[in-house]
Amino acid sequence: MFDVETPSDDQLEKATEKLITEACLVFDDPDFRKTLIEIRKQQYQIIDTVSQDAIIAAEFDTGQAEKVVQSFKEFMEDNKDEILALQIIYNQPYDKRHLTYEMIRKLANAMKKAPYNLSTEFVWRAFEQLEKDKVKKRRPEFLLADIISLVRFGLHKENILTPYQDTVELRFADWLINQEKAGNIYTDEQMEWITMIKDHIATSLEITVDDFDNVPFYERGGVMRAYDVFGDKFNVTLDELNEVLAA
Repeated sequence: MFDVETPSDDQLEKATEKLITEACLVFDDPDFRKTLIEIRKQQYQIIDTVSQDAIIAAEFDTGQAEKVVQSFKEFMEDNKDEILALQIIYNQPYDKRHLTYEMIRKLANAMKKAPYNLSTEFVWRAFEQLEKDKVKKRRPEFLLADIISLVRFGLHKENILTPYQDTVELRFADWLINQEKAGNIYTDEQMEWITMIKDHIATSLEITVDDFDNVPFYERGGVMRAYDVFGDKFNVTLDELNEVLAA
């Protein structure tokens, strides 16, 4: 039997350094580095979900805008029987089903896929390029719900392309006027809750009792406090706001 000498830590460290040095020698060749860069350019795909709006915000000419709008309309026509959100919007006002956040998320994801490769921002800017007098100024950030406004405008169900949140604000103002005419007076605390409910619907399309477990409702006492504030009118108020404000 042979005795095998166990290398010391210092010997292992030196051997490792030698292997690393030998392995890196090939990268000292400029031609080899250039080849790697070229291969990377051919194979690398950037998927940008953070700065996407900045990338597509560049101006494009009328011809490009027309192609984007045409592609968007083709997308709607091709998928009107396949995507539930489109089915509902196509059939409104007769279809009384409410759009949900999940429906809209699936719609937005379908738009992004080939051959359409569209985003809400891109299509909005195309309409703005072609029909500026019919497109209202958008907010700094796009909401997922803005795709509803795009579809309705693209189908000529709306004459003005308006950010979804602005539409909810207008409906809310009308609702308050009607409530006042009907003699329904709300306390300051009730109005604070109603405003929070309105803001939630503007971003999430609907509100349920479960949503009161989340901010900002939870910070104000959650669903138990909401029941205390509205009493037996809580569910009625929630249903009415969903009906009046939601898509």
